[in-house]
Amino acid sequence: MTTTAPRMGQTLPEEHRGRLMRIAREVAFPQDRRLFEEGSRADRFWIVRSGSIALDMRVPGQRSPVVESLGRGELVGWSWLFPPYVWQLGARTEMPVRADEFDAFTVRLMCASDPGLGSFVAQWVGGVLAHRLSVTRTRLLDLYAPQGSGALLYG
Repeated sequence: MTTTAPRMGQTLPEEHRGRLMRIAREVAFPQDRRLFEEGSRADRFWIVRSGSIALDMRVPGQRSPVVESLGRGELVGWSWLFPPYVWQLGARTEMPVRADEFDAFTVRLMCASDPGLGSFVAQWVGGVLAHRLSVTRTRLLDLYAPQGSGALLYG
């Protein structure tokens, strides 16, 4: 298991990265701002420029545990790529954040019209998804399994 998820610059060729960055919109969020809730509509995503964002998940009867913190260069959100386009986790800023924001519908249209771009985006987001699943599994085992056995099983 890698310690960080694949980044756009590592996965997408410059041509595709440039096309995506042309439609990006720079945004800023204050500390402790809720970006999205688990179960709500996933209509955008971000790449962090600075700051930190915590991903969390609902656990019935418990406070929502943070499963991963994301920083510079990392993708925030993958649910926008897969129907039914609903967030699988929640996100909140841990400190002020600057990020590039992308409209999910526009990116999906770009991917549909350019199979090369679509393939690279799918590989990138798929790698992020695989990483997040592994990190989430380990974090939940650390929190809820006997004696924090997650690191031993999946570390």
